[in-house]
Amino acid sequence: MAPITIDKVTKVYPNGFEAVHELDLDVAEGEFMVLVGPSGCGKTTALRMVAGLEDISDGTLRIGDRVVNDVSSKDRDIAMVFQNYALYPHMTVGENIGFALKLRKLPKAEIKRKVNAAAAILGLTEWIDRKPGQLSGGQRQRVAMGRAIVREPSVFLMDEPLSNLDAKLRVQMRAEVARIQRRLGVATLYVTHDQVEAMTMGDRVAVLRAGVLQQCDNPQVLYDNPKNLFVAAFIGSPAMNLFESTLAEGATSALVGSQRIQLGDAVLAAKPGLKAYANSPVVLGIRPEDLPVAGDDEPMLPGATGVLEGDVELVEALGSELLVHFTTDARRVEAEGAKEADAEGLNSGTLARGGEGVARVEPRARLAAGSRARFNLNPLRLHFFDATTGQAITS
Repeated sequence: MAPITIDKVTKVYPNGFEAVHELDLDVAEGEFMVLVGPSGCGKTTALRMVAGLEDISDGTLRIGDRVVNDVSSKDRDIAMVFQNYALYPHMTVGENIGFALKLRKLPKAEIKRKVNAAAAILGLTEWIDRKPGQLSGGQRQRVAMGRAIVREPSVFLMDEPLSNLDAKLRVQMRAEVARIQRRLGVATLYVTHDQVEAMTMGDRVAVLRAGVLQQCDNPQVLYDNPKNLFVAAFIGSPAMNLFESTLAEGATSALVGSQRIQLGDAVLAAKPGLKAYANSPVVLGIRPEDLPVAGDDEPMLPGATGVLEGDVELVEALGSELLVHFTTDARRVEAEGAKEADAEGLNSGTLARGGEGVARVEPRARLAAGSRARFNLNPLRLHFFDATTGQAITS
């Protein structure tokens, strides 16, 4: 077992394109680290540099205490799992899992022991004599993982290993992959473009954009305290609602279109930096689940100090919840993160892509297209960003 240390690692291709810029990242022993971002953000390039499949232009890469910048891939004590299973169709499950051990000329008894142990961990024991063509997609992916496990590497590297599976199987497999990794306790660097996959699997998640690390933290911190508009828009499905806003004198209230939201002393105490933005434009962010429905005759929910009103355009019934798409006279901010996530199909919601806002509400709320909706607002759940830099206003 060994940690991974990526110290200001940069990748510049011969044509001058910089795919990764001074990436700083530490993966502890046993940690499951996920690299997430839209296509072309540099996450796979970063993984390939760790694997030794791409040269490092600058910076230092360590696996354990050893600098491996110039160490060949086969000598780095790593194992990779790709989205393409690349199984040998004429071999059985057991033969596929043990093929690398056979190449090492290990004793047959030792190969059998390691293969059986890996098959037991992966739940493949009863299929060990079958060919890949007789297996489901999830079973084939587990065989690919088995080939990595039997090598007993110091580091696991996984590049979109679940992307070829159907939606239901992906949900099952992401839990299984995480369970297996925790059982093995090996430092793992996992690449995906799916932020839901990243949030549910990673001990920590590193968000990349255009080769630059935007934020790295545990999933809940990323969700609750995004450092900038890109992370705010990219993490979460449906995406965070982002509106143009202006803070009134003393930053005691915020205008969202023609509607005024009272912020109160608690918000200013939590975010004293807002005072510097009095009478200035900001971007106001509201998570969809922070917009519960307020009935005309119902009292406000605890913590709420006001409401946001909008015209309902569409209601999507998902069984466990409703997604209510609404419009206001406020201007929605289309952060780059939202655009890039939508291009990947990551942020669901019909109108949220180009319209105004979306609320996630309880499934029995009586709302219909064409009605006027009122949503409770708790100012302490609001997010504020600098309108010029996109950086979160946190202090």
